[in-house]
Amino acid sequence: MPAISLDEIERTTKAALERHGALPWIADEVARAVRKAEAVGNRICGLYYLESYCQQLHSGRVDGTVDPVVSHPRAATVVVDAKLGFAQPAFTHGLPKAVAAAKDCGVASLAIGHAHTCTSLGYFTEQIARAGLIGLGLTNASPIVAPPGGKTRVIGTNPIAFSVPDGKGGIAMQFDQSTTTVALGKITMAKAAGERIPEGWAVDADGNPTTDPEAALAGSLVSVGGYKGWGFGLMAELLAAGMTGGVVSRDVKPLKAPEGPPHDLGQYYLLIDPDNSPAFFDRFHQIAEGIAMDEGSRMPGQGKLDQNPVQLESAVWDQTRALAGLS
Repeated sequence: MPAISLDEIERTTKAALERHGALPWIADEVARAVRKAEAVGNRICGLYYLESYCQQLHSGRVDGTVDPVVSHPRAATVVVDAKLGFAQPAFTHGLPKAVAAAKDCGVASLAIGHAHTCTSLGYFTEQIARAGLIGLGLTNASPIVAPPGGKTRVIGTNPIAFSVPDGKGGIAMQFDQSTTTVALGKITMAKAAGERIPEGWAVDADGNPTTDPEAALAGSLVSVGGYKGWGFGLMAELLAAGMTGGVVSRDVKPLKAPEGPPHDLGQYYLLIDPDNSPAFFDRFHQIAEGIAMDEGSRMPGQGKLDQNPVQLESAVWDQTRALAGLS
């Protein structure tokens, strides 16, 4: 397995995206997100997605040439129309206004509409936290989850991410997770590798538990915690689609399919100023101290360091270089 530096991963990713039609500044934004995903071991949201990005740039499923349009209809509301382009540049365009609005009003929302999949929500909420604000993000995805007791897939894995600043420009806490027991990408990766999946991840088309990834993909993923996770998935669905103008999960076509209609997804963020309460950081530290009382316990996201270089599978890196026209 080759060890590849983050700089080389970012540079090669950018070259691949530009080669398939993305403008340089847009390729920059997406390549930085891929770099971060690989740095923290989030393979599903890293180079694993690059082939799809390139294919969809070529087919027109995603537009790599558009300028997102930012509006500020109310004091604490920032809206970005991604124009059926990538989510990363749309977020970058809207974030400064949303941060300023949250610091003025105490809380603000940032709604990204008509966007391609954002892959990793934590990448965005982390940026909110590094700006000194608490960040909550939600999005939806292609339908793969049936309601408890049902068989018809209604919502996607519908992730939620939450990031808390440390008051010093860093991150005190962060989690980024789907509202299903496992992300869809882990099922597809298991299928590609010819591996079984653990029981409890999914059910087949008849609603029966399965360890066969192919049967899982024909059936439904299981909401984390059963009906409790289903409720969080519905919350993400309503905010991601209803507050952004993006489509509901039932109308999202398979995210990695080379051709088809644009994703047209929404991502919805809340930005909260911790200075709304002078007690916030004190209470945070009290909670963190309680968690630290047990050896091996930690706040979510703490202690996670970027890998550099990154160990990649040879096939993944060869494909990346090929997409960039380097082999």
